Amino acid sequence: MKITKVDVLNVDAGWRPWIYVKIETDEGITGYGECSDGRNPWAVTGCVRDLTPLLVGQDPGPVEMLYTNMYRVTRQSPGGIAQKAIAGIDCALWDIKGKALGVPVHTLFGGPTRESVRVYWSHCGTYRARNPEILGTPPLRTMDDIYALGKEVVRRGFTCLKTNIVYPGNPATVLGQGWAGPPGSQDLNITPQIVRHLEKQVGTFREAVGDDVDICLDLNFHFKTEGFMRVAKAMEPFNLQWLEIDTYDPQALLQIKQSTSTRICSGENLFTTRDYRPFFDLHAMDVAMIDVPWNGFTPSKKIADLAEIYEINVAPHNYYSHLSSFISANLCAVANNVRIMEMDIDAVPWRDDLVTEPPEIVNGYMKVPTKPGWGVDLNEKEMAKHPWPK
Repeated sequence: MKITKVDVLNVDAGWRPWIYVKIETDEGITGYGECSDGRNPWAVTGCVRDLTPLLVGQDPGPVEMLYTNMYRVTRQSPGGIAQKAIAGIDCALWDIKGKALGVPVHTLFGGPTRESVRVYWSHCGTYRARNPEILGTPPLRTMDDIYALGKEVVRRGFTCLKTNIVYPGNPATVLGQGWAGPPGSQDLNITPQIVRHLEKQVGTFREAVGDDVDICLDLNFHFKTEGFMRVAKAMEPFNLQWLEIDTYDPQALLQIKQSTSTRICSGENLFTTRDYRPFFDLHAMDVAMIDVPWNGFTPSKKIADLAEIYEINVAPHNYYSHLSSFISANLCAVANNVRIMEMDIDAVPWRDDLVTEPPEIVNGYMKVPTKPGWGVDLNEKEMAKHPWPK
């Protein structure tokens, strides 16, 4: 079997694109991978195209060797855009291999270790604050709306939610100073008002969902170390599943972890075992988040195995399309140290149309795929109806 074509498909996901890699072969087997990046979509797309000459004409079977070749070409620019492009290609190659052998990808790695994986409702309130018109969901005007959303989570059978710093209003807003903002916001300072608001927001969710539904709070890169510590201390009465923090400083994360009884999750922006190892050596996190569409399946399995050695559980970072959910579920099916899997429940109305079948979710658990490859294919005819504008 030989690779005949590598293509990139960018699809409108409302306020961002979903980015897919499509690899075709001379035996008629097509593999799909996802490497969505809403902030740098054309950079990732361009890098996939830069890597294409390494692939066309090659046997797609030796995935490890092809991954290594792509890593060697980009090793002077490790992580970031290059790794995301490699990841999309790597995932498409594994899809081909599973389909060629007639088995799910997880079987190739000794799975399955489970029949289903627990998922949490991610960006709970975040997307509704920013894009209620696109989603067709009620706006978040008051804390009563936050309470009603918490009740909806329970009613729909989920046992865990994750939220961000959401301010109900007309319009509602979401704190995002780690990503963008006016001059001065780059200082990433925290205020007593922010802490009090988080106590009210998380307290409202806790009152709505009760004590048996877990809550995660994601702070991203929005504060410095002392700000994260202040929030962690304030969240202790709410018994969070975890407080999620992004940082590239393992010592700083350890300082936060040691300052609080609140559990700490981190790692969604790290790439390969090289990035994770300094954090693992310090035991700086309670849960390691792994982004499979940004790392690729090949390194993600190695990261999960490394985390197991350090007695750390993992959680896939998965705020993308359904294809990513199937890919991430395959990772959970070959790991023995899974905490829970992320999934966006709110999304554009056409998300289900983009795949041959949506994930099967029962009582807050996604069924592990059993069909060959990732267990799902993309519906390119429907995708063509929703192009991401150039």
